[in-house]
Amino acid sequence: MKIDLNLLPLFLAVAEEHNFRAAADRLGVTRSAVSQGMRRLEDALGTALVMRTTRSVRLTEAGEQLFEAVSRPLCDLGTALEDIATENAPRGLLRIAATSIAETFLSGPFIASFAAAYPGVTIDVTVTDEEFDIVAAGYDAGIRLGEVIEQDMIAIPLTREQREMVVASPAYLAAHGAPAHPRDLVHHRCIGWRPAPNVAPYRWEFEENGVPFDVAVEPQITTNDLRLMLRAALAGGGITFALEETFLPFVENGKLVPLLEDFLPPFPGFFVYFPQRRNMAPKMRALIKHVQDSR
Repeated sequence: MKIDLNLLPLFLAVAEEHNFRAAADRLGVTRSAVSQGMRRLEDALGTALVMRTTRSVRLTEAGEQLFEAVSRPLCDLGTALEDIATENAPRGLLRIAATSIAETFLSGPFIASFAAAYPGVTIDVTVTDEEFDIVAAGYDAGIRLGEVIEQDMIAIPLTREQREMVVASPAYLAAHGAPAHPRDLVHHRCIGWRPAPNVAPYRWEFEENGVPFDVAVEPQITTNDLRLMLRAALAGGGITFALEETFLPFVENGKLVPLLEDFLPPFPGFFVYFPQRRNMAPKMRALIKHVQDSR
């Protein structure tokens, strides 16, 4: 048995209106189209669904059975479609890929406040320094420094300008002295960072008289974990290099000392980025609003 499912809404209109003309007006079609559609449906089922009079339509027993079978699922489907189209409350799974150096985002308060403001949204954050297509990987958004975000993405500022910082503990400096120039770092014990095991340690970037340059230090300790870099530096393990916001609390309490500050200018900070989309999901609109309200 092959039935045109497009005829079921027509049948429901007839069953609920008890009148072909009223059903036609409700559906925006002609009375003849309703009559022909009902005939096609009855022919496909091999049984009469309605009893027609000049003034009204009454369901047969088979019609009552069909109405009971299809009215609730179609009503539920219509409600679901309406909810999707009109629901303003953000909800659903929000997947975010964030770089491990995004301290402002990963420190806790931003995510906690977003979760409190939008209880219907489930947040899944993957911390990764790999470069990949977030759309192909199934993420809604990413968090990265602005300078490495692809040009075809929309980027919303998450933080103010950032600045790198070189630091060491007072104990290390007392034992080994402080570098006067970035190139002196090759003579010091350094704690370096790399994003992955098969990637060379990050080259420390500086600027002198407006001219950028980098220093390829040879770290004695290398890791992809900022917390280990920080702890090793606090323990006197050497000089390390990362974003200012990572070290600032420890600089302020005297546990770390900033070095080479004249060679470290500010640069654009972190951004939330996502593909350009029409009819953006409420959960993404909520994330963007929360970012803008938090700045």
